[in-house]
Amino acid sequence: MNAGSTLSSQAKSNILLAIIVASYLMIVVDISIIITGLPKIKAGLGFTTAELSWVQNAYTLAFGGLLLLGARAGDILGRKRMYIVGTAVFTLASLAIGVAQSPAWLLVFRAIQGVGAAVLAPSTLALLSTNFAEGPERTRALSLYAAAAGLGAILGLVLGGLVADLISWRVGFFINLPIGIALITGARRYFTETPREAGHFDLIGAISSTVGMVALVYGIVRSADVGWGAQETVVSLITGIVLIAVFIAVESRAEQPILPLRLFANKIRSSAYVARMLFMGGMVGFWFFSTQYLQGVLGFTPLQAGLAFLPVSLPNLISAVMVPRLTRTLGNGGLIVAGLVVAIVGLLWLGQATANTPYLTGVALPMLFIGFGQGAVLAPLTVEAVAEVAPEDTGAASGMVNVAHQLGGSLGLGVLVVVFTAAKPADLHSVEALAHQITTSINGSACMLALAAIIALTLIVPKRARVTTAAEIAAKEPEVLLRTR
Repeated sequence: MNAGSTLSSQAKSNILLAIIVASYLMIVVDISIIITGLPKIKAGLGFTTAELSWVQNAYTLAFGGLLLLGARAGDILGRKRMYIVGTAVFTLASLAIGVAQSPAWLLVFRAIQGVGAAVLAPSTLALLSTNFAEGPERTRALSLYAAAAGLGAILGLVLGGLVADLISWRVGFFINLPIGIALITGARRYFTETPREAGHFDLIGAISSTVGMVALVYGIVRSADVGWGAQETVVSLITGIVLIAVFIAVESRAEQPILPLRLFANKIRSSAYVARMLFMGGMVGFWFFSTQYLQGVLGFTPLQAGLAFLPVSLPNLISAVMVPRLTRTLGNGGLIVAGLVVAIVGLLWLGQATANTPYLTGVALPMLFIGFGQGAVLAPLTVEAVAEVAPEDTGAASGMVNVAHQLGGSLGLGVLVVVFTAAKPADLHSVEALAHQITTSINGSACMLALAAIIALTLIVPKRARVTTAAEIAAKEPEVLLRTR
């Protein structure tokens, strides 16, 4: 007898939710945990500055590039099985990174870790969608899931700074071993395998989408070093665009596509994907450049820099927990817009910082706004992205949410790195110049969030209001007919 069968329905749901949220938290923490430890990694393994940037890129590109294939694998082979496989790959790669002895070693297993995340992440959201009914129950579950996404990034920065300063950056990867073992054990015991779809893998679609996204992001990132007109940049960008076009053409004709294009027929869902990409691009830029400001301009140690992000954590948690209540008042679209506006205020405030700005008034206070805004936005964006999806498309829709999340972060950071490079003044002291470059980039983050707010305000809010009105009219029709008889 399955051990989970002796539990009450509510207790089993809570355990399932805890495993799913912990899994996603592990993934997101790992994206950011390395940032505050980058200087230690550079010194310890002998990375060059150019190589060091790929410590982050190797993970996010493999993650974002293979998400759709990972989602399809869950549909065909079973989401419980792929959850366990993805967690195992992620955990073993983390162990290999922790004992890395050279830059090449670390980068190879950082990419493999991204492959594991690409298999694991869509399975977590798909399992959540299939185990929690649409409505208040799923909104609550997705609120905690989104809180893991927001808080995981901050927790990674804090934890990365702590272990890099007090012990070693390697510890940040070793801790994934006991966590991964516990998650696999819990999944084997409590998860029920989902129905499998008969079919095959869309390999041409998987290869064209993966290589296309990698080439596109690589071209943008490389343009910061070699310029937009360099042959390497142009070839990479053209290759990415062509392969993505090939991917779209293949998916429109494939019998069993990894990304059914019918998902984009729903304009609210498509708008949620685009808004999420813009939001993540801006927020990844905030995390990346704020860390550089704290350590490179204000002179904080990795430990101090990690702790300096705490003003983001508590507001993030508070607003994420309040999402179900706030959506009843504002609706999903209204909460998305409100959260984005609050975060924009914080980013623009932080974007005024200089080399002499006090931490408390110039950094900590703006972070409060950014935390409140971030916690309020992710859950309703996720709800809109998976709402009204047919059961057979759950895995693909879940994968697309994570693609938008990771690809948006990669593309956004690539664009902001270009902004950072272009903003370097020739007539300022090095610390002042660095501060100017960072704050210009953070203002660029605010612009990305502003675009996301415009999309939500013009496309999600009005259409959702019309959908709600139509549903209310339909619900009242029987009552109206009775009154007229």
